[in-house]
Amino acid sequence: MTSAETIRRAAPERTVRRARLAVSALFLTNGALFANILPRYPEIKAQLGLDNVGYGVAIAAFPAGAIAAGLLAAVLIRRFGSARIAVIGTVATGLGLLAAALAPSGILFAVALLLGGASDAITDVAQNAHGLRVQRRYGRSIINSFHAIWSIGAVLGGGMAAAAIALRLPIGVHLGISTAVFAAVALTALAFCLPGRDEEADAEATAEPAEIEKAVRRGVGPRVVFAVIALTLIAMAGAVAEDAGNSWATLYLGESLGAAAAVAPLGFIALVGAQFIGRMLGDGMTDRFGQRAVARAGGLIAAAGMTLALLFPSVPGTIAGFAAVGFGIATLIPAAMHAADELPGLRAGVGLTIVSWLLRLGFLLSPPFVGFIAENESLRAGLIVAPAAALVAVLLAGVLEGRKPRG
Repeated sequence: MTSAETIRRAAPERTVRRARLAVSALFLTNGALFANILPRYPEIKAQLGLDNVGYGVAIAAFPAGAIAAGLLAAVLIRRFGSARIAVIGTVATGLGLLAAALAPSGILFAVALLLGGASDAITDVAQNAHGLRVQRRYGRSIINSFHAIWSIGAVLGGGMAAAAIALRLPIGVHLGISTAVFAAVALTALAFCLPGRDEEADAEATAEPAEIEKAVRRGVGPRVVFAVIALTLIAMAGAVAEDAGNSWATLYLGESLGAAAAVAPLGFIALVGAQFIGRMLGDGMTDRFGQRAVARAGGLIAAAGMTLALLFPSVPGTIAGFAAVGFGIATLIPAAMHAADELPGLRAGVGLTIVSWLLRLGFLLSPPFVGFIAENESLRAGLIVAPAAALVAVLLAGVLEGRKPRG
């Protein structure tokens, strides 16, 4: 083999490795952007004079926007390419969250979150589509590592927010810095993504609304319908438990348990940090024990940890409880998505798109529900949704894949 041939063969490998780093950077920014505003929600709530119900309804606008725009992602990806849409969506998400941080009223706060959520949903689908494209070029599974890096980004963003709170940095300055930094990272990453338009095989990772309608109209068996419903509920259980940390951990630790302003964000940080560890270990545990056993064990860990934290409230115990939730639910959503994509009788991408879209109902319904309970009972009572959701996943885990025989 000549040196020129060696270079030609090595060049694609370098391109793919760089693309993997670029997709990793996109997942990192996606996790970090949202995590920068979450610990400052209590401050925004107080500034806008929102009660728990109003606060819960307002923050539900983010997943509402995601549900409204989620099915548009496939159309945009096929027209403009997954990498470009992921980067544009990242910048738009950052600007939406910055607008939410600067909103002068609860209504404008909700509108900004609605727009941010719509951009985030499109970004999520696009970066996953490009990640799957890179994975095909790699020839082995790397998609879980991207989700683990999202968790690193969430820890980074939560840490930035905690530092900004400790330094008493104004929320506008803090979110302005966050938006500028991570928009720059995303724009830089675009130069290293895979060139050209997405191939047809990659586009099948997502399904357009018309394709879903055709699949439903064609008719599927009751077993497939039940599986889609069960997998959606498992994914929603993961979303509801995760949202308990995203939307309420800082508020609960600060207002209900009296944690210092710089300590209160540690509940959220513990959840996403433990979620990262769970996702890093998830592939190996799934290969060894199967999706079903891992989901059941994780659900029990999340339910037990958060239940103990609520029964015996303390700042350290609650932080540990949120960590148990993050670790326990780490594999639920990826497992449900994978199982949905393998369902027989559905065109490639249809099951995945349905479950990915509907799971956001968990993020939509959870905040106002918890807010209603918190307003009428207590936030401690409202957070029972986290262990309850984890138990739902335990009960429905039978639809997930069992342990594969060796060899």
